[in-house]
Amino acid sequence: MSSMLPRPSVGLADIFQMFENEWPFGERHALRVETFTEGDEYVIRCELPGVNPDEDIHINVEGNQLKIDAERKHEERSDQHSEFHYGHYSRSMLLPQSCDTDQIQAEYDAGILTIRMPRKQTQVSKEIPIARKGR
Repeated sequence: MSSMLPRPSVGLADIFQMFENEWPFGERHALRVETFTEGDEYVIRCELPGVNPDEDIHINVEGNQLKIDAERKHEERSDQHSEFHYGHYSRSMLLPQSCDTDQIQAEYDAGILTIRMPRKQTQVSKEIPIARKGR
């Protein structure tokens, strides 16, 4: 007999958690990021504890698309229990058009990758006149 109680709904946060914990497409995990503006800069911060920034993090930009790839290598130990995520981490994101991608700077401190880029002066919007045809 089925219950008349409503089934618990799966929220958006639960769906994101599912993809982080049970990523169905191999050993690639999504990076957790936060983005914000600080003064005249656009800032992206990523959680990447336990990686070597000199060897294991790669940042590329093409046009206005930024791609971050990282890898946390598994260390073999005997009698091991681990809840760490090992493997490849990847994230691609479109940057706002106002970002100056020629001036990107990145730093890694205490497990956090911070990417900063200045924002260009935005162009003034202007009204486009519409030509009339036929009259």
